Amino acid sequence: MKLSVVIPVYNEQATILEIYQSVKAVDIEKEIIFVDDGSTDGSREILQSLADESTRIVLHDRNMGKGAALRSGFSYVTGDIVIIQDADLEYDPAQYPKLIKPILEGKADVVYGSRFVTGDYRRVLLFWHTVGNKLLTLLSNLFTNLNLTDMETCYKVFRRDVLEKFTIEEDRFGFEPEITAKVAKLNLRIFEMGISYSGRTYSEGKKVGWKDGMSAVRCIIKYNLLR
Repeated sequence: MKLSVVIPVYNEQATILEIYQSVKAVDIEKEIIFVDDGSTDGSREILQSLADESTRIVLHDRNMGKGAALRSGFSYVTGDIVIIQDADLEYDPAQYPKLIKPILEGKADVVYGSRFVTGDYRRVLLFWHTVGNKLLTLLSNLFTNLNLTDMETCYKVFRRDVLEKFTIEEDRFGFEPEITAKVAKLNLRIFEMGISYSGRTYSEGKKVGWKDGMSAVRCIIKYNLLR
C-alpha cells in the first residue's frame, strides 16, 4: 500500500528540511504533499527546491489556516492511506509503521495517534494547554459517543476512501473537531495508538491559542448538532 503524507506549512523555515528528511527516511512507499500556507519566512522557497517525482509542493497565495491547507493537500493524494504530519518537530515520522498497522491489518478505517496514552517519551510542559486539550476531547466525546483520549492530535490516519466521504469546511484549527464529528457519524472503525510527543513552547513557535480553543467548542456543537 502507498502512503500519502500531507504536511501543512506556515513559517517553519527552521524545521522544514529536518522534517522532510525524517519523512523521507521512513521505509514505506509514499508520496509527500507539502502545502505552504502563505509563509513569509522563506519556507516556500525551501519547499520549492524539494519538489521531485514523489514530493509535491502546493502554494497558497495567502495564509488561510491549517484546515484550508489540509483541504488543498487532500485533493492531491493518490495513496491508499493518508496521514497528517505537522511541519515542526513535535511528531516523529518514525512512528508511521505503528500508526498504519491497524489499517493494514484490516482492523481500522481511521487511526488517531494519542499523546496521552503512550509508553513512549513525551516532553513535559504547558499544563494548561494539556488541560485544554483534554477538556475539548471530553466535550467532543460527549457528542460523538467515542472514547478518544486525544481529539486534537496532529496524527490522524485515514484510508483514502474515508476522506472522499467528506470535505473539510473549517479553515483554521476547527477542522480537528469537525473531522472527528464527521468520522463518528460514518460509524467507522476508529483506533488509537500511543505516540511519542516533543511539544513546543509558544516561544519556540507553537501557534494554537485560547481563541482556537473557543473555536473548537463552536465546531464541536456545529458539526455534531447542527449538521
